[in-house]
Amino acid sequence: MSRIQKERDRLLSVTARNVGLTATATALFCMSIPGTLPLPLYLASVVLLAGLAYAQFQLTSQHVTPWIVTIVIAGVALILLNLLPAVPLNPAALSAAGILAGAAIPCVSILSVTSTRRLILLGAAGLVTLATVSLTLMVTGSRLWEPLLFTIAGWIALTATGVWLSRTVPRTLKRISTMSRAYRVERQASETEARRRQGARLLHDTVLATLTLLAHSGVGVSVAALREQAAEDAALLRQLRLGFTPDPTSSGDYKLKPVEESTLGNTLESVKQRFRRMGLEVNWHGTGQVLLPSDVLDDFLLALAECLENVRRHSGVSEAHVTITDDETTVRAMVTDAGKGFDVATIEEGRLGYTESIVARLRDIGGNARLFSSPGSGTTVVLEVPK
Repeated sequence: MSRIQKERDRLLSVTARNVGLTATATALFCMSIPGTLPLPLYLASVVLLAGLAYAQFQLTSQHVTPWIVTIVIAGVALILLNLLPAVPLNPAALSAAGILAGAAIPCVSILSVTSTRRLILLGAAGLVTLATVSLTLMVTGSRLWEPLLFTIAGWIALTATGVWLSRTVPRTLKRISTMSRAYRVERQASETEARRRQGARLLHDTVLATLTLLAHSGVGVSVAALREQAAEDAALLRQLRLGFTPDPTSSGDYKLKPVEESTLGNTLESVKQRFRRMGLEVNWHGTGQVLLPSDVLDDFLLALAECLENVRRHSGVSEAHVTITDDETTVRAMVTDAGKGFDVATIEEGRLGYTESIVARLRDIGGNARLFSSPGSGTTVVLEVPK
C-alpha cells in the first residue's frame, strides 16, 4: 500500500471514530434525561453504549471489519431497547434513536467506501438500521417521523463525506508530493549552479592564472615560483577531486592541507557531504584520525566513493554506513547498506565499476577488497589498505 493510500485510510478512520464517539456521547446524554427509560433499561443502554464507543474507538486499528459489525449490532440493539416499555417514545428517546441511527451507526460508512466488500456490508447495515427505526416507531405508536428522516439523511451525508475524502485526499497529497519534488529539483539545480560558479572562480584564480603565466613564458616570474605555484594548483585539483571545497582566504589565495599526509576524518567528511547532495545519507562509524600517505589516501577514497556510488545507483535505499577501523599496519573501511542485494556470482568480469575502480585500484597500492551480498539481504564491501 502506498503512502498516499495509508494517509487516506488514516484520515477516514479518524473521521469515522470522531463522528461516532460524538454521536454516542450525545445519545447517552439524551438517554440520561430522567423519564426517558426505566432504570433497568437505562443501565442496559449504558453497557451497550460503552461497547459501541469502544468499537468506534477501534476504527483506527488495522482490522476494522469486526468493529464495523460490532457497531451495527450494538446500535441496533440500543434502538430496539425502546420497544420494551411498549409506550410511545418521548422526545428524549426519539432524539436518542435518531442520533444512533443517523450518526452513531452510519459513522462506519465514512471508511466503508474504499472496498467492494465493505460497500456490501455498508448497504446491509443501512437497510438494517432503517428497518429497525421504522419497526420501533410503528410498534411504539410514535407518529413522529423525524428519526426516520434523520436516519436516511445521516447515512447519505456520511457516505458522501467518505467518498469526498477518499477522492480528495489522494489528489491533495499527490499535488504536495509533486510540489516537493519540483522544489528539490530546483534546489539541486541552484546548488549545482552555485558549485559550478564557485569552481569557475576557483580555476580562474589558480590554475588558469598559472597557465596564463606559462603561456607568456613566465615573464617576470622565477622558475622556482612557477614550480611552487603549479604544485599548489595540483594540490587544489586533488582536493577538489576528493570532495573538498576550499575557501579562499583572499583573492587568488587558497589554503590547503599538506598533501604528503592527510587526516582521514577530514576527507571522509567531504565525501559524506558530496553524497548527501546526491541524495545518499552516509553514516560514519569508528575512527577518523588515521594518517595515510597521499597516494594511498587517494586510491582508498576513490574506491570508497565508488562503493557509495554503487549503493546510490543500485541498492534501492538512501542510506549507507561506513565503519572505519585500523591496526598497526592496515586501515579498513566496511561499507554496508540494507538494500536489495544481489548474487555475487553474477558479477561479470568486465564490470569496470567493481573490478577496476575498486579491486584493481586497491591492489595497485597493496590493498584488497572483499564483497558480501545476497538477494534481499543488502551488501557489504570491506576495503583494506596499508598504512
